[in-house]
Amino acid sequence: AKTDAERRLVINTIGPMWEGHQVWFILGGGAIFAAWPYVYAISFSGFYLAMFVVLAALILRPVGFKYRSKRPSAAWRRGWDWALFTGGAVPALIFGVAVGNVLQGVPFTLDSHLRETYHGSFFGLLNPLALLAGLLSVAMLVAHGAGWLGLKAELGPVRDRALRIGGLAAVVAALLFVAGGVWLMLASQGYRIDSAIDMAGPSNPLRKSVSLVSGGWLLNYSRYPGMMLAPVLGVAGMALAALGLGRRAAPLAFIGSSLGITGIIASVGASMFPFILPSSLDPKASLTVWDSSSSHLTLFIMLIVTLVFVPLILVYTGWVFKVLWGRVSTEAANGPTSY
Repeated sequence: AKTDAERRLVINTIGPMWEGHQVWFILGGGAIFAAWPYVYAISFSGFYLAMFVVLAALILRPVGFKYRSKRPSAAWRRGWDWALFTGGAVPALIFGVAVGNVLQGVPFTLDSHLRETYHGSFFGLLNPLALLAGLLSVAMLVAHGAGWLGLKAELGPVRDRALRIGGLAAVVAALLFVAGGVWLMLASQGYRIDSAIDMAGPSNPLRKSVSLVSGGWLLNYSRYPGMMLAPVLGVAGMALAALGLGRRAAPLAFIGSSLGITGIIASVGASMFPFILPSSLDPKASLTVWDSSSSHLTLFIMLIVTLVFVPLILVYTGWVFKVLWGRVSTEAANGPTSY
């Protein structure tokens, strides 16, 4: 968007839905706390400064949506435009950087009483693989946002620019994803559990033996060939998004970027399973799906809550999309009830 009217058009394509997206983010943090309290405690304390930067950036989003159009001053609106840009770009970058660091192992240890000590620093997070993952995160979300604008923005310069920039972002995302996979294959170590796994045992990460193995994050793909669907979906989805954006087929582009993002994120889970948060200093202290989980009662309550409320949320979200179906016009975006 180049002008104030165009920027209001872009903002109004997402304005009615941003609060729901923010709730999903908060719910995700709460779910981690309930299901894997060790993961929550170590990641949020170890990545404290990074998380603080993310939260500060996310706070700018709702404030920007609410206050940008309160005054006609160009300087006022330009300031809130930068706030909205920061609120979108910074979390996307830092979440990717965090994933890149998790793949390499987080520098923490656990003593015999399971007390955690984090030995890293904020700038230590900014290593080459982590920055590659951060750029991948930004690129795939730019492509996704471009597909969204292709669907929701009226036919005109905003949509045209979004499709052009999004096509480039989708190609970059696919290339970075492949580069990250090659990196993990050739130069990075992964983790492997050498002892027997007690899925029903107590939540004590120190009750196992773990070793570092060159290319260890790729072992699951030979053990469970079906997991190859995730990286294939990541590359194919971004290729489909680039094709759709290049041909100005916005629905195809949005579906492709959705599938690509799903595949890219699923590839991380497939590669690391059953690890959630590996330790680079003491591999046996690494947290897995089973030995860092909450009690059976807590997990059962979460299951019941999920079965009851998630369908309701999905129905409500579907209703919102139905009500707000269609393209946003410049005239409507610059009306008295717009953002």
